[in-house]
Amino acid sequence: MTTVGGKKVWVKIVPWNKEVATTALENGADAIMVESGQDRDKVKALGVIQVAAPENGDIVTGTDVVECEIKGQEDENKIISFARSKLVIVRTSDWTIIPLENLVAQTGNLLMEVKHLSEAKTFLGILEKGVDGIVIDSQNPGVVKEILNWVKSAASHIALSKVVIKSIRPLGMGDRICVDTCTMMGQGEGMLVGNSSAALFLVHAESIENPYVEPRPFRVNAGPVHAYIRVPHDKTRYLSELKSGDEVIIANHKGELKTAIVGRIKRERRPLLFIEAVSENRLVNTIVQNAETIRLTASDGKPVSVVELKEGDEILAALESAGRHFGHKIEESIDEV
Repeated sequence: MTTVGGKKVWVKIVPWNKEVATTALENGADAIMVESGQDRDKVKALGVIQVAAPENGDIVTGTDVVECEIKGQEDENKIISFARSKLVIVRTSDWTIIPLENLVAQTGNLLMEVKHLSEAKTFLGILEKGVDGIVIDSQNPGVVKEILNWVKSAASHIALSKVVIKSIRPLGMGDRICVDTCTMMGQGEGMLVGNSSAALFLVHAESIENPYVEPRPFRVNAGPVHAYIRVPHDKTRYLSELKSGDEVIIANHKGELKTAIVGRIKRERRPLLFIEAVSENRLVNTIVQNAETIRLTASDGKPVSVVELKEGDEILAALESAGRHFGHKIEESIDEV
């Protein structure tokens, strides 16, 4: 999904409304829900998007996803049972936070039907986790656009820490990856990359004017092929795995996150640089290309060229204690040095 944090955003169009369907497509909805196979064909004629429909839907309503209205405890139990094997769209005319908190705490696969932006904000924030997504039920294109724009622009957040440079030394040649995205980045923005998921350094985008090459604000010269990079859904991937059409996380110096689509990957053999830093007596490290145009990020968002880094300088990194298995965070004893 293209939303930050993996939240699904569907638009329900019952009865059919072409203007609402066009608005949904133009503003990044993840799926459109309709009431017939005929309406499914109308959506497909407008653009490429998943359609939930009872007849030939990409998502089959009644089978892959069910709708439930919550009125009491019996309905909660039914929803939890359904959610074990399928998506559940929850609807209520007289909602309170407590029943939904119970559902969110006990299960996943929940989509909440909303008619207004205030409801979307509430449901996506329950227990600081929120439901898995929302289904916008409105025949007003302005409301649909408002909710979609808010969800798409509402940034997730990660805690960034200052780490102190301990040593820097040149290495030999290696294959490094440039990640070219479909998003323009500004000062203080880049990607979280590192030798270990325990410390992902904020590598700055090539958005800075310099005498050597033209700025490329869509690019991060991220690091060598083995390095981890932060991607959506609180996961990491190897840089060598990325390809056109994948999604990566863009972070800024405040720890605000958004997603970007990979447009192109450039792998080239270049001289490398080993950077070691310390945080609270904990050693962390990363490897980057040895070039003036490669920059890490200071706490004020200022990009710092790796060739100008010196012992004692402070830069930003995302630190965590849990290990990773196939990119997923796990509580296990894993050391990566």
